[in-house]
Amino acid sequence: MDSTKKLIPLAALQHYAFCPRQCALIHNHQLWAENWHTAKGQLLHERVDRGEPETRKDIRFERSVSVHAPSLRLTGKLDLLEINSAENTLIPVEYKKGKSKVDDCDRIQVCAQAMCLEEMLGVEISDGAIWYWQTKRREKIELTEKLRKRTRGVIEAVGELFDNESLPKAVFMRACNNCSLLDLCEPKVSQADRSVGYMEAIFKDDYEKTTK
Repeated sequence: MDSTKKLIPLAALQHYAFCPRQCALIHNHQLWAENWHTAKGQLLHERVDRGEPETRKDIRFERSVSVHAPSLRLTGKLDLLEINSAENTLIPVEYKKGKSKVDDCDRIQVCAQAMCLEEMLGVEISDGAIWYWQTKRREKIELTEKLRKRTRGVIEAVGELFDNESLPKAVFMRACNNCSLLDLCEPKVSQADRSVGYMEAIFKDDYEKTTK
């Protein structure tokens, strides 16, 4: 890894998978704002991080575990790492405030956590997990080659975003309404500005055709 390049926080992968513009605003432009959703998520992570390591039967629970993968430019922390001595397995567990999503943005973050552990410890990890606060349910994440390939693609995309210090164009979607950066991003305004420019270009083109 080029030591001059900025490391990629694990959370940036989830941000990018959710919205590339959000990722750039947070990590390239250092913009952040709190709302009810982010405050609730922060509270959840604080509760998890404050917990002490413990062992139940054959499973050791380690909290707030620092990880890194220099070959992937990744760095960050795991909410929870389950170490099963009987089965000789490691399971990274991510805590989220909401509920299971159709897209892979949360699963990509967990997959990247596992890839960090694999590089650090020279092991193979087959599964991860996400615990959702809203539904009080734990979702098993199978770390398939398809998910790994998708994760590597997002890592590469975030790396390019960091290196170029670019800001992707805004694309308004329903999820924007719950984003704490909505007022800073202004996706509807940005889209309106582009629409005006597009219409002006059309009228200009039509005018030039009629005057030739």
